[in-house]
Amino acid sequence: MDTAAPTRPRPPRELTQRVRGPFSRWPRVADATLAVVLFLFSLLLTEGPGDTMVLRDLGGTPVPVLVVFAIAAAAVYWRRAYPVRVVAVAIASLLVLLGSGYADTGLSVIVALYSVGRYHDADLWGRAAAVAASIVIVLDGLTDDLPWGEVAFAVVVMLASWFVGRWRRMRAERAAQFLRQQEAEARRAVAEERTRIARELHDVVAHQVSLMTVQAGAAQAVVDDDPVAARRAMVAVEETGRQALDELRHLLGVLRPDTEETGRDPQPELADLPRLAGRVRAAGVDVVLEVEDVPADLPARVQLSAYRIVQEALTNVIRHAGNGARARVAVRCVAVDGRQVLDVEVEDDGGAGGPVPVADGGHGIVGMRERALLLGGDLQVGPTAAGGFRVMARLPLDANAPSPDGSRSRVEEVSRGQ
Repeated sequence: MDTAAPTRPRPPRELTQRVRGPFSRWPRVADATLAVVLFLFSLLLTEGPGDTMVLRDLGGTPVPVLVVFAIAAAAVYWRRAYPVRVVAVAIASLLVLLGSGYADTGLSVIVALYSVGRYHDADLWGRAAAVAASIVIVLDGLTDDLPWGEVAFAVVVMLASWFVGRWRRMRAERAAQFLRQQEAEARRAVAEERTRIARELHDVVAHQVSLMTVQAGAAQAVVDDDPVAARRAMVAVEETGRQALDELRHLLGVLRPDTEETGRDPQPELADLPRLAGRVRAAGVDVVLEVEDVPADLPARVQLSAYRIVQEALTNVIRHAGNGARARVAVRCVAVDGRQVLDVEVEDDGGAGGPVPVADGGHGIVGMRERALLLGGDLQVGPTAAGGFRVMARLPLDANAPSPDGSRSRVEEVSRGQ
């Protein structure tokens, strides 16, 4: 873990939105509901004296007008897939009703302008639609002899609706670009780390192993004719092997900086979590440890991976949240889809340093994710609505569990509500 890692820029807000509205959660249902509401608004309400809204006399409304109302509102249902066509239908409906006293599809035009700005990539069509809607509004004002202040306000609303949609689209594009950059950075970090380890293993160990192979072959060749020379060669093999082992231990100590638990010490397990929590408390972080329904005979690799994930998560709390922060560590066995898994959750309150970034320069989250993937599990990380940070790992207890595909390996953005 790189304790000197620089602070990375925080992701755009789209990546830290935890509370999703109905238009994001159920887009089709929401758009259908919006279309119905717009139709009812056009059908039941009309502008009265003094900029008031009054109920429309349905009995005196011509059937063709009702059809135009229905078409303009129904088109809104396809505003995400065909935004240009929808805005064209909405503007045409308003144009058709000019001078009839029933030009009340303005809300459909506003929603359509927002949609063409939000969901269409070509700004030219959005600008053209906004200008066309403004022209129709001016014509409506001339036809009904409306005050110019009211006409100007309506034009501003039309232009603003398209601009807001375009602004939202640009924010979403920046968020998607940020996510792609973070994924590329994670892949690059993994590739660089693997390349470095392979290079150091080759430089440190390969030479000694090659010498051992040559000396062992020489000993085998002369063992019958010159046992003394064969014995000397085997002594050399033993010395070279010891040297290679010492250098390999040193290399592992370099690659794994938590040297206090390397060397001849046994690998840590879940029973060592209280000691880890005690060390973190001594560093100034209040840790609450909750271990529930965890059998003592868990596979060693599951216990080791769970311990390391908790260790890395708490280290990030110390690094980013600082003294006075509170953290909760929960470890429990649960049944998911008919098999037992170990759920590991580490959540902090943010402390004085704010939520831990989704990706930092120390590759710690990349390492936690790879530990989970090697066991066939997954990892979710991200800021919380309360301003803290949460790490959630799910590790299958089945020793033969396959690793998931790459689609599960992405750092998932869950976080602060808007």
